[in-house]
Amino acid sequence: MLAKKSVGMGLKDWAGQPDMKRMRAYRLDRLRAQLRLHDYAAAILFDPINIRYATGSRNMAVWTLHNAARWLFLPTEGASVLFDFHGCEHLSQGLETIGEVRPARGWFFYAGGNKGAAKATRWAAEMASLVNERCGSNRRVAVDRLDVLGMHSLEAAGLQLFDAQEPIEHARAIKSDDEIACMLQSVAVCEVGMAEMRAALEPGISEQALWAILSDANHRLGGEWIETRLLASGGATNPWFHEADDRIVRPGDLVSFDTDLIGPFGYCADLSRTYFCGPGRPSDEQRRLYRLALEQIGHNIGLVRAGVSMHELSEKAWPIPEPFVANRYSVIAHGVGLCDEWPKVLHRQDLAGQYDAVLEPGMTICVESYIGETNGAEGVKLEQQVLVTDDGCEVLTTFPFEEQLYA
Repeated sequence: MLAKKSVGMGLKDWAGQPDMKRMRAYRLDRLRAQLRLHDYAAAILFDPINIRYATGSRNMAVWTLHNAARWLFLPTEGASVLFDFHGCEHLSQGLETIGEVRPARGWFFYAGGNKGAAKATRWAAEMASLVNERCGSNRRVAVDRLDVLGMHSLEAAGLQLFDAQEPIEHARAIKSDDEIACMLQSVAVCEVGMAEMRAALEPGISEQALWAILSDANHRLGGEWIETRLLASGGATNPWFHEADDRIVRPGDLVSFDTDLIGPFGYCADLSRTYFCGPGRPSDEQRRLYRLALEQIGHNIGLVRAGVSMHELSEKAWPIPEPFVANRYSVIAHGVGLCDEWPKVLHRQDLAGQYDAVLEPGMTICVESYIGETNGAEGVKLEQQVLVTDDGCEVLTTFPFEEQLYA
């Protein structure tokens, strides 16, 4: 089983390890191939996850998700330029994916104030100068995240702007063996946190205290951040999307959670489980909900294989019983890599909004289940992370389901 072959983060001279330089080259090659496909001269990337994919460089990822204080100029051909936060140039030393580091002079309101427009104009002139120097006559530039000042300034500088997320998501969709090895390490770290949560679950603990255990394990073992706080107990499990608060877990409660964990190497472990808090045994209703969730996730995992389209998955997915339709989860499945990624698979009830795509070998997919009746007392959340193969899929987690809720 692939999930049992996680190699760990320590360097060993006698065992195979992820080759980070090879992984960086693979990712950059895939991204540049997509830029060529769209005839883009370059990409300007602000999203720290996209910068990480293109270069392997990271710096204050959560802060720069909402502050445009760091960006990458990536020509389709030639050396890239990373514009990094003040005093951070040394963080990219040794990265062969970065040709040059310059100081980032941002124009977002914290940095620019009432001089933001002038700063954005100077920034756009520098970007246009790079395009002129390194991209010939092509003025087609892909950008992932850009505010109004930045967009208007680039257009005024004579650049044609396009959405970078499409080529980036297509590049990120197919994982190399090195990426899978890194993802398995994140899953392993996540499972440690899940096991520690399970061991600590007893009446009187708060939802926040349980969630803190997962976060602590992630940080202790080299992970980076968690994207949500989705943990609920008892009546807060229905409907879904309650975030952990100071609610006290009581005897007989179900406790459901979704990890959304960005672990070591920046890879996501997106797993969901539902626990039962004793003492005593689960009720017949709790067991019914859990068995339905298991049935749903098992059926839908069985559909995952290379060559299957999103529409086919939607049409053949487990038919949700009517009492649970209104509270269905937002997707049947979605891609996963450095975070939740393209593509997503909608339920047949939502097909009017479904684009189509085809699963390919090397994609990693999260298969989702939420079972909670409208106005029901509780709900069950389950999720598995899998690798798409030619003849099916490989489950990437070894963490067990809750035996007392289904056996």
